[in-house]
Amino acid sequence: MKQLFYIGHFLLFFLLNTSTYAKEPPNIILLFVDDWGWMDVGYRNNKYVTPNINQLKEESLEFTRTYVSTPTCSPSRASILTGKEAVRMQMVRHIVHSNPDGSNDDKFSFWKKDPVQRPSINYLPLEEVTYAEALKEYGYYNAFFGKWHLGHAPYHPIHQGFDEQNGTTNWGHPKSYYPPYFKSGFGEIKEGEFLTDNLTNQTTSFIKEYDKKQPFMISLWYYGVHGPHVGKKEHLDLYKGLPKREQQYGAMVTAVDESVGQIREALKLKGLDENTIIILTSDQGGFFSQAPLSGGKIGGNTLGEGGARVPMLIHTPDPSSHKKEIDTPVSTIDIFPTLMEIASQKKYKNTGIQGVSLWSTINGKKKIKDRNLYFMRSYEDQYASVIQNDWKLVKYHSGKKTLFNIALDQSEKNDLYTVETKVAKELEDALLDWENEVYSTWEKVDPPVN
Repeated sequence: MKQLFYIGHFLLFFLLNTSTYAKEPPNIILLFVDDWGWMDVGYRNNKYVTPNINQLKEESLEFTRTYVSTPTCSPSRASILTGKEAVRMQMVRHIVHSNPDGSNDDKFSFWKKDPVQRPSINYLPLEEVTYAEALKEYGYYNAFFGKWHLGHAPYHPIHQGFDEQNGTTNWGHPKSYYPPYFKSGFGEIKEGEFLTDNLTNQTTSFIKEYDKKQPFMISLWYYGVHGPHVGKKEHLDLYKGLPKREQQYGAMVTAVDESVGQIREALKLKGLDENTIIILTSDQGGFFSQAPLSGGKIGGNTLGEGGARVPMLIHTPDPSSHKKEIDTPVSTIDIFPTLMEIASQKKYKNTGIQGVSLWSTINGKKKIKDRNLYFMRSYEDQYASVIQNDWKLVKYHSGKKTLFNIALDQSEKNDLYTVETKVAKELEDALLDWENEVYSTWEKVDPPVN
């Protein structure tokens, strides 16, 4: 598949680089936070101290209803990289680590508490086309920093289109945010350096030292604010009075905020701030309460708004896109095609992915077309849902179904399943058709015998 992609895009790359660029293609930075909830930001919740993200918000367009199709570590990463719903790759859960070095010998894994025992793939298949591979065809240099969690060494970023990787391990999360961060495999560590600072310093050094003529794409995928909840010591006093665990978490959020500010400052000092696009988002909802949204990372309601909805800010140098909010439902699968249109300055079409480009909407040229957004994960009773504009249907293995109007009830307290029966039936049928389409491509794997 990758070979066909490269051949099909070679001529386009040549033509773009010789005729259509009226100006230099922009640099791109994707800041991808782990377990950072929709409510875990200062401009929406004054509990958190995030002055740099607040400033970025003032200079960005925010998609206020951004969702993750499988709100869990590994599937979320697979989706953002490929523009595909992760379940299309048979990835319905996070990748587990079965060996002491964080690797895994098995293609699929199972989850003991999963009521239907669905197999989930343990790596991002190499044949999948990542945004790094696609951007390379448009002349971009791709640098990766941080958490991968899409398979061990043979499946690491440098084998998936990235030109370099830094701070990447086999592990899904650190054992501490102070050294030593991991059991093995991280690389150079300075004594006492907070993990978020380590990745930030590597990223800002890359920006300062970058001397290539080609544009760059930086993917900084933070390990924070995933547990263990160990806050940066210098920020703990900002959260005095909170329960200890929330105090630690708040200090982690502020460390990410500090990172955002330092990266923007590095761009400015290098003279790149006027030609760099920044995307800030998260892989899934937060660990702590996301009220008034329902649900979150834990508690059996991860497909609730608090678990599946995440922040997303997109900053461009064009001030006409600043201080704007769009409440049309979008997904992180839309980032891949958006990057393609940023890089190519052409309309991007790819029937092999489910994401759609948001670039024309960001530029104010057109609205997002109505569509259904589908969700699935496989840990517990709640397993699938569909969003159609303001409506949201949620399904459970036990047979339970719920229906909410998110525009009127973002807390999902008023179940309308037995009231709005026509809407419920339409969404049920659509979700069932989608499920059957997804299942038809899955490899049959028997669960282990206990």
